[in-house]
Amino acid sequence: MGFFRKLFRRGSSETGSEAQAVVEQDEAAIDEHIVMSDPAPSSEESAAEQVEAARRVITAPLDPEQVPAAPSDRADGTNILGTQQLAATTPLVAGIASVRGLAAWASRDVGRVRRSNQDSVFSMLMSLPNGESDIPVGLFVVADGMGGHTGGEIASRRAIETVMVTVLEQLSLPAMADEEPGNTLPLIMVSAVQEANARIWQEAQENGSDMGTTCTAVLLVGDGLYIAHVGDSRAYLYTAAGLQPITTDHSTVGRLIAMKQISADEARTHPLRNQLYRTIGQHPQVQVDSIYQSTAGISHLLLCSDGLWGMVDDDELQIIIGESPWPYDACQRMIARANLAGGEDNISAVVISLPAAH
Repeated sequence: MGFFRKLFRRGSSETGSEAQAVVEQDEAAIDEHIVMSDPAPSSEESAAEQVEAARRVITAPLDPEQVPAAPSDRADGTNILGTQQLAATTPLVAGIASVRGLAAWASRDVGRVRRSNQDSVFSMLMSLPNGESDIPVGLFVVADGMGGHTGGEIASRRAIETVMVTVLEQLSLPAMADEEPGNTLPLIMVSAVQEANARIWQEAQENGSDMGTTCTAVLLVGDGLYIAHVGDSRAYLYTAAGLQPITTDHSTVGRLIAMKQISADEARTHPLRNQLYRTIGQHPQVQVDSIYQSTAGISHLLLCSDGLWGMVDDDELQIIIGESPWPYDACQRMIARANLAGGEDNISAVVISLPAAH
């Protein structure tokens, strides 16, 4: 029986003592009010070659001049929402792909206030052999870096690189060799984010830096979504019922919302809105939220940094996704809307449309 036909256990890889330790770290961080600023590979292709190809995707220089115009933009420079395009903040293309009915687009934008972009994004779609047929696989990551000078940019890129390499190495090798994996898919995702945390923590200690990052990563395998999450970047699901976040913000205002002390609208302008109690690189160990979700009934998946959801409310994001024919259109319009609202932070968005959306 092939690798992907096995049932995967859904859960965290942490022991009870480790989980308790990181929970205590979370609570201590809240008490201290820690402020965090600002197509398919052949069976002959080796896993190492896949990893190297993916690494080139996120390290290649991006040329905004080569970004094509949205096919549904009007000639007068306005989009379907009637808002003027913001040429001064042309989004950078991070990745586009289409495999077996799946389509994805990832973009990031500096915004209208920041001088540098500390967000990083990653998007990859591929097929892996599974007996007589191939199975679609996607890996998508958003990381929102924080730290002085270039610390945030370095941290977010380290998170992307580490998650990408760790997941693809563990995922591809057993599949290519038709062997059983040593870990389940949820454990692969959790361990990848924990590895990113360890790497960034060590680098920060060596350099005397306070750099850190959020990390929201989604692995799509067949009809399952395996999510690993730390911080206040978000993953949303778009279904017939609308757009709903599936991740929990690890922030002070997120806790206040959960305790029903403030509303989501109040959180957008709350004085503690930038305070996170759990991030990558903050401590030598980190608790990673592990979430499983079937793709049944889901037409789109959205990953984004707080530079998007903090400037554009969920109802408007829902309208944009619902009215956009392709992920590219959705990303461009959401970023334009966030900039129109002020663009106070870096903006990142990854949109994935599932076969039911076409």
